[in-house]
Amino acid sequence: MRHVDFSPLYRSTVGFDRLFTMLDSLGQPESAQTYPPYNIERTGENAYRISMAVAGFSEDEISIEAHRNVLTVKGERKEEGNGEGSELLYRGIASRAFERRFQLADHVEVEGATLKNGLLFVDLKRNIPEELKPRKIAITSSSDKAKQIEAKAAA
Repeated sequence: MRHVDFSPLYRSTVGFDRLFTMLDSLGQPESAQTYPPYNIERTGENAYRISMAVAGFSEDEISIEAHRNVLTVKGERKEEGNGEGSELLYRGIASRAFERRFQLADHVEVEGATLKNGLLFVDLKRNIPEELKPRKIAITSSSDKAKQIEAKAAA
């Protein structure tokens, strides 16, 4: 496995520590976590949706938390009895607890979450502040500026 040393870049950059940490973590899988399965889709120019298969979980057994660019989805099943005299012969539906973390980009916020037909949908939206959006700068010729200065001096 390859490991890239980013220490020379730390000396010449300011404020990119989080980026280098994320690049370091790309090479290290999350201990091969595959449960629950999920999809990430783009639903608009600045809108995204995470869909997770959480069959058997109810709304009160799932918690969603967004904190400092990390979205955490946790699920804990409450113990349920199979009824008196029943015995489970085969368990094909997973009922184990899970915790899944998603790294969110800057200015991405959680809009809401819904649980429908065993799928949890988490809607995300990127809200870029006005001061960070690109803006058009008008270009004026230097002769126009000189005329404006002369007109102000004559007045």
